Formats: sequence, structure tokens, C-alpha cells
Amino acid sequence: MRPLALAFLLSGLALAQYTLPELRARAYGEGGFRVERVLEERARFTRVQFSHLSEGLRVHGFANLPKGRGPFPVVAVLHGYVEPSRYRLLAYTAPYADWLAERGFLVLHPSYRGHPPSEGAPARGLRHPYAVDVLNLLAEVRKGAFPQADPARIVLFGHSMGGGVAQIVALVDPGLRGAVLYGSMSGDERLNLERIRFWSGGTRGGELYTLPPELLAAHSAWTYLEDLRVPLSVHHGLKDAQVPPEWSWALCRRLKALKKPVECFSYPAGHLFWGEAEAQFRARVAAFLGRVFR
Repeated sequence: MRPLALAFLLSGLALAQYTLPELRARAYGEGGFRVERVLEERARFTRVQFSHLSEGLRVHGFANLPKGRGPFPVVAVLHGYVEPSRYRLLAYTAPYADWLAERGFLVLHPSYRGHPPSEGAPARGLRHPYAVDVLNLLAEVRKGAFPQADPARIVLFGHSMGGGVAQIVALVDPGLRGAVLYGSMSGDERLNLERIRFWSGGTRGGELYTLPPELLAAHSAWTYLEDLRVPLSVHHGLKDAQVPPEWSWALCRRLKALKKPVECFSYPAGHLFWGEAEAQFRARVAAFLGRVFR
């Protein structure tokens, strides 16, 4: 067998374990949870670094733990793409984690595999291994990793790539109370791979782009939207030059046609919001959390 054909076959075999049906069939929570150290004390919350196991890898993150006994509802903030070699534990999404903790939520901010200090290689192309990391973390929370957390009240907050990860997790874990998608990647993995090739000038995503359409469909959240049981709050900037706003509007149209619980908002903003758009976004997120955490 020629090397290229062999590489193609091995890619397909490796990816097959991350289709949505395969992810749904797994058990999560590999153990090994521990609080590594206290990072910071603030008036309303304590920031700690934690780690746990995911597919045998020690994956890290930080948690903002509100002061008090709880139990506190949980929000998992899922960051977007950052070149792994430049990633730091306190990523660009840390201000959202801090804002939510100030409002009384216990906030988890995972650093996916391959993002320092987490072990392993980063995912390339399809981000489903990151969804596995999140699912293993949520399982640890439900097993009592954080005694002050309310394991029955968990919401996802995903920006960009993190929004794509959130869509996968929401379709695997129906016990979530909701998910906020902020400038989210598509639930159609073929569109995501096309965008990765565009961003990289054609240097990344090529091999995966040639995979059979049925294999990409089996990995795509879009394929399984009829199964969604988790309310979504979708937000996208009309001037987003990194992730096409139409991806969010297509998701909203599809969910509304399926009569799924979804709310959708547009903003005169780019990939990250600032000023008035940011204030309006935060107010809408707070209102959504207030409803789903009742």
C-alpha cells in the first residue's frame, strides 16, 4: 500500500472512535482528579488549578470557586483556537470566567490536551478529542470533584472553536442545562475544515478534507440536531471576519425548524465583542443563565 493511501486509512480508523455515536457509547470520568494549587484569592472567589485524566492524559485547567458553601451552579468556559505553543493557563477567555464567578457561578476553564500544561498532542482538524476532555471533566464534577458544585446544574459557554466543542458535548451529554455559543464554529465539519484550510493558506486540513463525506457527517453535530435536548443561546458578530456569521444563522434556522429551544442574537461586532455589544451580550447571557438555572 502506498504511504499516502496508508495514512488516509489510518486517519479514518483513528477518527472512527470520535463519531457522535461512538462518543455517546463511552463512559466518562477516568479519575485522577486533583487540585494542583491555589492560583489566586479574590474577594468573591478563589482560583485554583486542577487536573484529571482523559484518555490516559493528564489534562489541566483552572476553576473559579465562589466564596461560600454552595451548592453553586456550574459554567464551563471553553476557549477558542490559540496556537498551542503560545497557549497559557489563563487564556483570553479568563475574563469571562472571572465575570461569571463574580456573579456566583462555579466556573471551570479547561485547557484541552496539548495546551500547556496539559499532556498530549493537540487535535488537528477535527476537535472531538477536546470534547472528550470536557466530557471527562464534567463526569468528575458529577462524581464530587468540587463539593461546592451543583452537579445537576451545568451550562457550557463556548467561544469560536470552543463553541464547536460545546455543540458536540451538548449532543453527547443531555444532562446539561444549556449552552452559550459565542462566534461559534460550524456544526458541519466539512465547513470547519474548509475554513482551517483558508486560515492556513492551504497548509492544514487537506488530508481530513478528503475523507469520505459520510465519515465527516458522522462527526458533525449538524447531523444529529434532531436529538438535541439542551437549550442554546447563540450570539455572533455581523462583522466577524474569522468565523462566518451565516454559520450561526444556519444553525438557528435549523433548530427553529426542528422546534428546539434556541435564542439567537446578532451584534455590530467582530469575533470578540467590545463596548456596548459586549455589555449587551453579557446581559443576555446572564438572563439565559437565570432562566436555565431556575
